[in-house]
Amino acid sequence: MRKDKNTENKKNLLEEKVISITRVTKVTQGGRHFRFSATVAVGNRKGLVGIGSGKANEVPEAIKKAIQAANKNVCRVALKDNRTVPHEMTAKVGRAVVLIKPAKEGRGIIAGGAARAVLELAGVKDIVAKSLGANTQVNVAKATLDALRMQRTPEHIAELRGKKVEEL
Repeated sequence: MRKDKNTENKKNLLEEKVISITRVTKVTQGGRHFRFSATVAVGNRKGLVGIGSGKANEVPEAIKKAIQAANKNVCRVALKDNRTVPHEMTAKVGRAVVLIKPAKEGRGIIAGGAARAVLELAGVKDIVAKSLGANTQVNVAKATLDALRMQRTPEHIAELRGKKVEEL
């Protein structure tokens, strides 16, 4: 399979942030088998972000697998003025519910834990985010990414309706 130069360069420029590392135990007749599960977010701080998970017998291997999975799930995020999101959005994954709202310039990222990691790697500079449901780090990160994916710019909505931005 031939690799595209743009794809290869894009993956090299992505930063990684480990969201969670958990020890998973499998109990068998022979005893307990320990493995590690890692969740990682990757992004270029300019609108590209992705999340991936990996499992392995050792932590570094699990992180490496998670980074590979995250690179496959990279998506572009719609940003307003390259600093905030266009509108308010709520997303739910499992029992985790995340609310994101645009913020005024200079406000910064007001978010905690996994949501902050995803938003920073996406390149959002001013935003307010709140986790409303369960606080499972993996689900909060996925819900944050879903909320970012659902963002629509006025240009995109005008294109869908077959109108100009001024007509909206």
